[in-house]
Amino acid sequence: MAEGSPPTDSEQTSQAVQRLMDQYTEIARLAGALAHEIRNPLSTIRLNMELLSEDLEESPSPTSQRAARRVDLVHRECQRLQDLLDDFLNYAKVRHLDLQPIDLNVEIAETLDFFEPEAKEAAIEIVRYFDPDLPSVLLDREAFRGALLNLILNAKQAMPGGGQLVARTTATGGKVSLYLIDTGCGMDERTASQMFDAFFSTKPGGSGLGLPTTAKIIEAHGGRIHVDSEVGRGTQFTIELPVPARLMNDE
Repeated sequence: MAEGSPPTDSEQTSQAVQRLMDQYTEIARLAGALAHEIRNPLSTIRLNMELLSEDLEESPSPTSQRAARRVDLVHRECQRLQDLLDDFLNYAKVRHLDLQPIDLNVEIAETLDFFEPEAKEAAIEIVRYFDPDLPSVLLDREAFRGALLNLILNAKQAMPGGGQLVARTTATGGKVSLYLIDTGCGMDERTASQMFDAFFSTKPGGSGLGLPTTAKIIEAHGGRIHVDSEVGRGTQFTIELPVPARLMNDE
């Protein structure tokens, strides 16, 4: 851009995106600092509850036993808050991904292999339909596997009596798609529309941050995720990831 000339539309867009990223980074930093400040006294409370519980165990009186049950309740609630803070910190942190060209089929297969023993115990059959000609995509292996495993565990929870989990991949129009389909209880339209909203959960005691964190990881890869579900029929999560032009040309 020549000196003194107005910025182009592209430059204005880039500057606006950078301002938003700077604002998001600052908000994430403040949120993380606040969560850490809460976690420190919370840890102290938990420790003192454990010590108090040990003291009460030495006294068999009914009063001490009632007090011990109340102490145990406080301790459990402290642990729930600790878990919520950990989930929140994972959700709020700014992600700097280490993107590498990766075979998506291999990543999915290895994650399913890891889940296989748990699937057998839960009477869940895993079915794989992988496109053998799938082009490579840029992935942060650790972050993506965490997101995928969260979806798999979500599917397991939807099939308490067992069922089938299908993983299918396809490639179309400069992108690859993963379809993760379960035969679980499904959900209504209202619930499905809120699945990726922070702190929305249908599970007792759930933080409501698992699926929003998964969505953030997918979006950080330049991809998108959406859900289709029907009560009593099951749920399909669809992940779409872009294939960079240079990788398409290399295939």
